Amino acid sequence: MDDAEIDETLKQVGIGVLSMSADGVPYGVPLSFGYDGADSLYFVFLGASTELRKETYAEQASEASFTTFDVDPDGSWQSVIAAGPLERITIDEWDTAREAMADNAYQSNLLSEYELQENPNVWALRMHDRSGRAVDQ
Repeated sequence: MDDAEIDETLKQVGIGVLSMSADGVPYGVPLSFGYDGADSLYFVFLGASTELRKETYAEQASEASFTTFDVDPDGSWQSVIAAGPLERITIDEWDTAREAMADNAYQSNLLSEYELQENPNVWALRMHDRSGRAVDQ
């Protein structure tokens, strides 16, 4: 896939799997995401467990990978893999993240209930590498 096709896939598919590693232990979690159209994917960590597993992995991972894919009933499919560092956004970036999520994230009633906080639990994957593949049957 070329860059335009990768962009289109990131704009159209609102869910995927974020993969991180901490102390050599991998962790992959399905998440809805927003794409800013340039170089960042945004994730809201909702429904935190008492051990804050997503947050712990995100804080310890020096690099993360995100995979999104779409499979059509006719057997054709496309996927995009993006990699880069994860960082928790500051309140100054909340509007950008919220707009990106409103544009293409898988909609959940939890997101509409999520209130702006001084330190929102929203993370950004700053893509420095991305690739895509499409197979038509």
